[in-house]
This record gives sequence, structure tokens and C-alpha cells, in this order.
Amino acid sequence: MSPPVTEEIPLFPLNTVLFPGGPLPLRIFETRYVDMVRDCLRRDSAFGVVLIREGMEAGGTANVMHVGTRARIVDFNPMPDGLLGIICRGEQRFRVLERRRQADGLNIGRVQSLAPPTATAVPETYRHLAELLRRVLPELGSLYAAIKNDYDDADWVSCRLAEILPLEQREKQRLLELEDPVERLAMLDPHIQAADDEDDEA
Repeated sequence: MSPPVTEEIPLFPLNTVLFPGGPLPLRIFETRYVDMVRDCLRRDSAFGVVLIREGMEAGGTANVMHVGTRARIVDFNPMPDGLLGIICRGEQRFRVLERRRQADGLNIGRVQSLAPPTATAVPETYRHLAELLRRVLPELGSLYAAIKNDYDDADWVSCRLAEILPLEQREKQRLLELEDPVERLAMLDPHIQAADDEDDEA
């Protein structure tokens, strides 16, 4: 049996969790990340988004989680404040095996891709979650307008709910790391039920 394939990609530690298939707008101002974006655009390559465990996004070093998501730049434009605005889309998840820091401060990770889940239909038990998402997603504006919808797929539905619900980032990280999308739906359902109960009491 051949060993798992690994590769080196630039890492972008953030205080947010990116899910496969989801959008991520970013404002880039640090030189190390401006250079990273230019290199990714030139090579048509992705970078890795990883949640910060300890530390800050800007300057210095940050301790990060071991599972992240590849981000592909799908649009970019200079912003009025002089910063570079980019919109990324999440691709495949990965596990960080090793990490090093370049002289310019950019983090480079040796990562192993995690297999995407097997296509699974949303179980009838959680169809209400898919229908809720179908109602809510169009209200979120242009960020989701270019996202291909698949309200029958458990992984797609669970990822979109996980990214838009107001959950703690550590909770979102736990959801990202789950291999079973139906289990992710099961973990999300109580949050929806709690929100509905609050609306009923209001």
C-alpha cells in the first residue's frame, strides 16, 4: 500500500473556519500575504486556511489547529482603503503534518489531503434543515450568489449551516473535522431548535 500523498502549501492562520464549498472574503494588507496571493494567482494554486488556536492574525506567529481547508481565489480587487480584497472558495480539507516559517514570515505547511465524504442524501429526519437553508441562503447577498446549490447533499447542507450559524469558532472547527456529514447535521439540529424556541418566546 502506497503512503498518503503529502505536499507543501502556504498557510493563512485566521480566526475563522473555512468549510469546503464555502465563500471567504478577505482583506489582505501584510506583505507576506500579498505576495502569497500574487503567487497563488500566478500559479493558479490554493493556500490553506487554518483556525488559530493561540496568537493573532496580524504579525508574529500563531499556533493553529491541525485540520484546515484549501482556499482557491475566485475574485480579487483593490479596495478604496488601499488594501487588496479577495474572495476565496473552500476546497478540500487537509491535515497539517509539519509547519515551518519562511524568512518573510509566511507559514508553510506539509499537509495531507483528507478524502471528501461519500455523497450522502439528507435524511428525512433532517430535511427541515435543508429547507431552512433554502429559505435563508438567498437572503445572504452576493457572497452566496455564485455558490452552486445542492440542498439534497448532506455534506453541502451541513457545511453551509455550520458556516452561517453564530457558533463559536472552536465548535465550527469540531464540525469541520467530522467525517460523517449526517453526524454534522445531528450536531447542528439542536442549535436550530434552540433558535426556534427563542423565536417562539419572543
